[in-house]
This record gives sequence, C-alpha cells and structure tokens, in this order.
Amino acid sequence: MKKRFGGGRVSKQAIAIKSEEVQVLVEKMQSVNSFVVVDYSGLTVEQVTKLRRELTANGCELKVIKNNITRRAAEAAGYLELSKLLTGPNAVAFSTVDSISAAKVIYEFSKNNKALELKVGVVDGEYMNNEKILQIATIPTREVLLTMIAAGILQPIKEVAIAINLHIENLEESSQE
Repeated sequence: MKKRFGGGRVSKQAIAIKSEEVQVLVEKMQSVNSFVVVDYSGLTVEQVTKLRRELTANGCELKVIKNNITRRAAEAAGYLELSKLLTGPNAVAFSTVDSISAAKVIYEFSKNNKALELKVGVVDGEYMNNEKILQIATIPTREVLLTMIAAGILQPIKEVAIAINLHIENLEESSQE
C-alpha cells in the first residue's frame, strides 16, 4: 500500500481501478475523431444538461473526468501538451461522427453561456491549442460547405445558360426583321 497525502492509504484495488480508467480513456481518445477539453466552472446543472443534450444530438458525448485520470491518459496516448493544461474543473467532449462536431457545439453553446471555455483538443490525432480549436469550431458544417461548392459550380453554368438564351432571342428577333 502507498501512503497518500494527508496520511490516508490507497489500496491496490483503488490503484487497479484508476489504472483501468486510464486505459479505457486512452482507448477512447485514440478511437474517436476528436475530443476537446472544456472548463465548465460556473455553469449551472441545467446548463450542463442542455450542453450534454446538444452534444448527444450531434453525435458527441461529454464526460467529467478527474484531471489526474485525464492527464495520465493524455500522456499515455501521446498528448503531452494537453496534459499540462488540465487545471480546474474540466470536462471532455468526444466526437465520433466527424472531426469538428464537439468543438462546434461547444463553441456555439459558449456564445450564450460565457462560463463555458473551450480550452484545447485533439482533432484527427493532432493536438490543437485554443486558437486552432476555435478556428476548427468556426468552420462551416459539411452540408453548408457542400452547398457553397454547389452554388459556386452552378453560378457560371447559370450565367452561360442566360447568355445562350439571350443570344437565341437576339437571333430570332433579327431573323424576323
């Protein structure tokens, strides 16, 4: 048995449980498309519940995990930079659907809930600091991007069709004269 700060003892069973929690978290970190760490201090229970619902609706999951467990898992998964920033009350949002869902939902939620802070994250296996995560969070959704591409492709075609139609009308007018 190890001695703990304050004189308490930590049993081998407790160490085994924590070790298992770390391993499960490492596997989760490596299997998801992305995850972000948020500081949720100052949010009410109702706000956290609403955030969880919004994340779930977008294929994401929010977990409050002890910093020590998260730190050890981040280090084991190869994200040393992330482990240094785990201070205060944190939660981790995991995204399995796509790479930006968790960051985007949290960013949008934080606009109306200033107590929520998007700290750092990992997107497609790459560590991202706060600035990069905020850039990712403001990228339009896949559907919006596809619509923008389609509009960009269709606009020149539409202009050519209008020009051809006008040319045909001009030819018809000149042949009637």
